[in-house]
Amino acid sequence: MTGFPATLPRPRLWLRRRFPLLARIAERLLLSILLLLTVSVLIFAGVEALPGDFATTYLGQSATPQAVANIRAEFGLDQPVTSRYFEWLGNALQGDFGSSWASGNSVSEQIGNRLGNSLFLAAVSALIAVPLAVGLGVVAVRFRDRLPDRLINILSLAAISLPEFFVGYLLIMFFVVKTSAAAFPATVYDSMSLIERLQVIALPVATLVLVVLAHMIRMTRAAILGVMSSAYMETAELKGLGALRSITHHAAPNALAPIINVVALNLAYLIVGVVVVEVVFVYPGMGQYMVDAVTVRDLPVVQACGLIFAAIYILLNMTADILAIIANPRLRHPR
Repeated sequence: MTGFPATLPRPRLWLRRRFPLLARIAERLLLSILLLLTVSVLIFAGVEALPGDFATTYLGQSATPQAVANIRAEFGLDQPVTSRYFEWLGNALQGDFGSSWASGNSVSEQIGNRLGNSLFLAAVSALIAVPLAVGLGVVAVRFRDRLPDRLINILSLAAISLPEFFVGYLLIMFFVVKTSAAAFPATVYDSMSLIERLQVIALPVATLVLVVLAHMIRMTRAAILGVMSSAYMETAELKGLGALRSITHHAAPNALAPIINVVALNLAYLIVGVVVVEVVFVYPGMGQYMVDAVTVRDLPVVQACGLIFAAIYILLNMTADILAIIANPRLRHPR
């Protein structure tokens, strides 16, 4: 009979007891890798299950069966699904997503050009939304159950109830159609300066900020209020510590873990949420690229975009978990 003696701890338990912080981080990394592999299977299977056939779409309804068979053989569609999946996954791990069936261009190069646009849009939105959400959350706590707090809650509920495509169309109607404004160009060019790019993404950024702002404000408010109800905060108030100082210097830092979680989750949503916003504003990013590929069943492009979106989403969620673990004093200073 093999195994560890009863007097010796198992390696996993020993690692968790001796290095709890590293053990939990390693667990999150392993789970993220397994989740990404699972998502890759779902993406490949989901794309395969799409109705229609690329060869028929590419050649038209009048194509002969032989022509359809030739196209399927050219792109390897006549091979078993499992063989095509493992070949696709192996190439994807090396950064090779193949060539677009519709255009013949390298998918990796096309994604490289468009991913920068999507990340720029999401980054600018995050730089505006995160400080604004945390600041408004602090204001809501400072004026709890008073007019500023009620106004912030009402506006938050209104923003949460509106989907991003509806917000985008409203902004287009009020700032472009109604005013006939030429201040918002419709296309992004590589030769544009930073100021011109910011001018182009003004309305998409406003849409994304309005969509994610409400959730971050409400969660920040709830996290800080949870800390404010603790005994040591009541003691600080009894000692005469000012309300704003107690919130910013004591309550907010101790509510950092849940705030980090909600911020990271909303940043992950920003990356995925750009798909709808890019379609609404015809923005040349990853989302628009993927939607265009879906319409013609360009499978390599759809699979590559889906995998990259999933990888970014999982990476941001993993980062949120790791930061929350690091912010936990019981793991940083184990007894």
